[in-house]
Amino acid sequence: MASKDCSFDIVSKVDIMEVENAVNQTAKEISQRFDLKGTNTQIERSNDDVTISAEDDFKLRNVVDIFQTKLTKRNISLKALDYGKVESSLGGKVKQVIKIRQGIDKDQAKLLTSTIKDSKIKVQASIQGDAVRVSGKNKDDLQSIMQVLRSADLPMNLQFINYR
Repeated sequence: MASKDCSFDIVSKVDIMEVENAVNQTAKEISQRFDLKGTNTQIERSNDDVTISAEDDFKLRNVVDIFQTKLTKRNISLKALDYGKVESSLGGKVKQVIKIRQGIDKDQAKLLTSTIKDSKIKVQASIQGDAVRVSGKNKDDLQSIMQVLRSADLPMNLQFINYR
């Protein structure tokens, strides 16, 4: 690559501390809301998973809504969430595991590179682990690619880093 090329990386990262804060705020709201207080409804995080358990589907959906609101207020994209199916557990309770997606997997990277190619803007996109590097001779082209990707309504949360 010639040194006069410009580039940036596309990544999909979530600030886990902000997720932890959203989980804590949701747990606090569960303990204070009259419709959830004392119902043995819980939310907990371990690594990149958030588990919500409740007495019934309705309470589970309420907690998911509260959690999503807390994440949105903390600028965490809901596209970073991967919802597991609602499972029945002991005593008629229900639970759901929500995975926090970190990084761009191979299928998402292929979708990104094909979106970039389809734009007909003169840049190169290469997959580098869980990121995609976009390089080109012209900074305006790179800015255009960022706009294309922002408006493409992709199924993932994106950040643009290492812009040089």
